[in-house]
This record gives sequence, structure tokens and C-alpha cells, in this order.
Amino acid sequence: MNPAVVICECFARDGLQHETASISTQAKIGIIDTVAEAGFSRIEATSYSHPAQVSAFADASEVLRGIRRRPNVYFKATCPNRKAVERALADFTTGHGAEELSLLVSATEAHTERNLRTTREQQWRNVAEMVALSGGHFRLVGVVSMAFGCPFEGRVDQGAVIADIAHFASIGVRHVTVGDTTGHGTPSTVRALFKRIAQDLSEVTAIAHFHDTRGTALANCVAAYEAGCRWFDSALGGVGGHPAQIQYGEGYTGNVATEDLVNLFEAEGIATGLDLDRLSKASLLCEKMLGRPLQSRVARAGYGFVS
Repeated sequence: MNPAVVICECFARDGLQHETASISTQAKIGIIDTVAEAGFSRIEATSYSHPAQVSAFADASEVLRGIRRRPNVYFKATCPNRKAVERALADFTTGHGAEELSLLVSATEAHTERNLRTTREQQWRNVAEMVALSGGHFRLVGVVSMAFGCPFEGRVDQGAVIADIAHFASIGVRHVTVGDTTGHGTPSTVRALFKRIAQDLSEVTAIAHFHDTRGTALANCVAAYEAGCRWFDSALGGVGGHPAQIQYGEGYTGNVATEDLVNLFEAEGIATGLDLDRLSKASLLCEKMLGRPLQSRVARAGYGFVS
């Protein structure tokens, strides 16, 4: 099947960073392999965050070494700083590195300070150094967090987000994730921003990353699709959010649930290229791993009438 949309499964990184329980390396490898069997071409596998800051990913290299590689599947690792890229390169040289690296900026100063412990100006200098250091060995994915609003600074100007995306493009990063980190986006603001990206930055592949903090994530995905976006992030069971050690926002912070997003697209005749039976198997495995029912409606009700 030739998929009409590309969905990156983020359970193993953005999902697990929010968990306080310790998950074994083998369990992570098992869920990533199961996810890959469902047909995802992009999988967020881990993060090279400093183990003292985000202990959930202290085993990043072991996870990347243990997963089974498949043709045309890109495994992604998050890199918040230069040291992270150095670790990614070390794994690359031994033959078990990631195919994609995420490079992070935030649309607001306050969130930059809390999440990255630096300023926006300094983080852009860091990102430029990280791009140069990566040496063309990876697909680089820029990430603009807080693109639709910030709990510390309020509304975010869309022109400033466009400028950040353009900045990524100017330094050679042509895939950029637009992150609604605390769920402030609405269909109208999402549609407007993604239309501007398509019109003003046609060289960029925009990736929609929506959290369901206020129950708008699925609607926002549809709005992004209608505005021309074809790449999406999601997490099985709707898990995820900020790292467990870093508190911001309020209430529920999880991602749009992969099961629900896939069901919606398929019901609308938009091919995802995913095997729904194997996706259900992965969904059940995630619930078993975390020991609780997760947030997906489809996991409870089953898939609807898909095309």
C-alpha cells in the first residue's frame, strides 16, 4: 500500500519520558519491534538526553543496538545538545545508530529556560553546531515546541513560528515538527499556520505534533491535513508529554493516540499503510507494559468502518 500520510510512532520516546515507572531495555526493544511490524516507516525510538536529567533514556545506545532493522524504516533519536549528537555519531560509527535526529528549539524564552536550561539565542547557536557536527549522516528533524501557545507566555505569534521554521531551513534542516506541546491549538489556528508553511516554506516538510491536553488533537490533525500536511506524530494509547521531572502546563498532557488517528484517517479513505491487526497488538502490548488502560478510544471500542 502506498500511504497517503506518514505517521511517526512516538510511544518509546515522547510517551515513555512522561512515565515514572522504570521500563526495561528489553521491554522497550520489544515494543519498538512490534511497532515496526505494524508498518510504520518512522519510529521515535529514544533520546540522547543526559541520563541525570531524563533517566528513562540512559539506555539509548542499548535500545538502538537491540532493535531489529528493516528496509526503509527510520528510527529517530532526540538530541537536545552537542553532547547528544556526539553520542549519536558514536553509535552511528558502530553500525547501530539512529537514522533521524531531532533538534529542539522552543517558540518561547520561558519554555526554553525550563526545558533546555538556556536561552533561545544560545539554543539556535547550539543547533547550528549540531547540524554541522552531524556531518550529513542523518535525516535531521527540527522541532519547534510551544508553536500554538505557552503556559508561561500565553499566545504565540504565528509569524515567529514561521521565522523559526525558516531558520531551520536556512541551516539545512528541511523536516520540521510543529509542536502543540500543551494543547493550545485549535483547528482554525492550526489550519492557518500550516497553510502559511505550505505557501511560504514549500521546501520544508512540516510534521504535525499535537497533544490532546484539551481534547482537540484529532480535530487539529484533520485541520493540518486539510492545509496540506501529510506527516504526523502520535503515540500509542495517547501517552506522553513533558519529561516527568519537568513540570509545566496543567492536567493531562498526552499525545494524540495513534490508534484513534489511524482509525480516523482510514475511515476517511486516507491510507496510512499500517496493518490494523498488528497495530492492535502493539496497543495491547503498551497497556500491558504500563500496567493500566491507556487513553485510546479505539483500544476500547475497536476500529470503525475503515475503507
